[in-house]
Amino acid sequence: MSDELFEGDRIELTVGAPAHGGHCVARFGGPHGQVVFVRHALPGERVTAEVTELHKGYLRADAVEIHEPSPDRVAPPCAFARPGACGGCDLQHVAPAAQLEWKAAVVRELLGRMGGLSGERIAELDVRVEPLPGGPLGWRSRVRYAVDAAGRPGLLKHRSHEVVPVDRCLIAHPRLQQLDVTGRLWPEAAAVEVVASTGGDVSVLARPAAAPLLVAAGAVRPGADTPGGNGPVAAPRPVAVDDGPLDEPAGGGAVLIEGPAEVRELAAGREWRVPPEGFWQVHPAAADTLVGAVLELLQPVEGEISWDLYGGAGLFAAALAQRTRARTTVVESAPAGVATARTNLADLGGVEVVSAKVDVALARRRVTGPVDLVVLDPPRTGAGAKVVRAITAAGPRAVAYVACDPAALARDVQTFGAEGWRLAELRAYDCFPMTQHIECVALLVPGGPTGRAG
Repeated sequence: MSDELFEGDRIELTVGAPAHGGHCVARFGGPHGQVVFVRHALPGERVTAEVTELHKGYLRADAVEIHEPSPDRVAPPCAFARPGACGGCDLQHVAPAAQLEWKAAVVRELLGRMGGLSGERIAELDVRVEPLPGGPLGWRSRVRYAVDAAGRPGLLKHRSHEVVPVDRCLIAHPRLQQLDVTGRLWPEAAAVEVVASTGGDVSVLARPAAAPLLVAAGAVRPGADTPGGNGPVAAPRPVAVDDGPLDEPAGGGAVLIEGPAEVRELAAGREWRVPPEGFWQVHPAAADTLVGAVLELLQPVEGEISWDLYGGAGLFAAALAQRTRARTTVVESAPAGVATARTNLADLGGVEVVSAKVDVALARRRVTGPVDLVVLDPPRTGAGAKVVRAITAAGPRAVAYVACDPAALARDVQTFGAEGWRLAELRAYDCFPMTQHIECVALLVPGGPTGRAG
């Protein structure tokens, strides 16, 4: 069927269920026809969709005309949230309550298809996505703007490196929208990153397109007075590099344009100092929400030994150590994350920070049992079978798995199941409103298919 179509062709579709990735599934050519992943649509809608990609076995398309709209359809608040424009927000056309159900449906489907859970078990888990405090706009505390060949900052099209220049991003924190970053040209930058911390700090960083240009303090950077550049820009100050937290790395090492070289974050009853390019949750309420879920699910008690794997700045380690007052080990591979964790956890006795990849640390016994509790917070690729098997072999009584990708979580849940463990409880949170992303916290325990650790 795909041989008969070309990119740019328009086809009429009746849209089906949402799927992981911010689209819905439809069929072109009848119930058994070509699979089409359709963005900017809602389940049940009849649409005209423009084909954007052709692949063996499926198509990708954007809904460009809505003939029978869903009652959950709303007008996107951002003019750039449309076909062919910014790809950052997948769900601005979906009413806020329907976004939560969309995401819950995706988690349920993945747990069944990839996690190997029965429909009965998924129903018992009662998967719901809870909103975080605040509205669906103005929440994102860390934004990376890509820079096009003309020096204009913007955001990327969906599945593309093409930059869409924007005047502002509506999901960005209000303090970030007030900056003039999008109102000037950045002729030497590949990307510009902005951070607004929960402690009230704001920092701006640039990633040079080539090697960083070091200029004398107070000098004007060449090209800063180009039209739209808003005049001289302060000389950048080099800062430590950590490409991890702001999605895809771009350009060279980040240099600080303005703001502090460490920002203050407030979470888990503590103040944290983190490099602005270091990893931290992007929703202001996410850190406390996730810590609360981990503690509620694990129910740590005094004397229990714990591991915080892929620990970043040590957020979960601090919360556990304050409850258990026992040996707590953080494993983190990013040098900036290791340094941040060691600095921020220095006042907690019995906390060790191991600089290593998690799989290597477990395989080479850089971190060893006995262990009672594990917090597993891997990147979007998930922990993987090797790590899961090493954890189950260590014999903890419970694992709290913090997942930023439900597909990776589902794959790892299946591996835990093969090792004789079960998914006992699941919490899901809308830490990324207007986007397809979901944050889950899963409780995994050894034993049978149902029940609660205790």
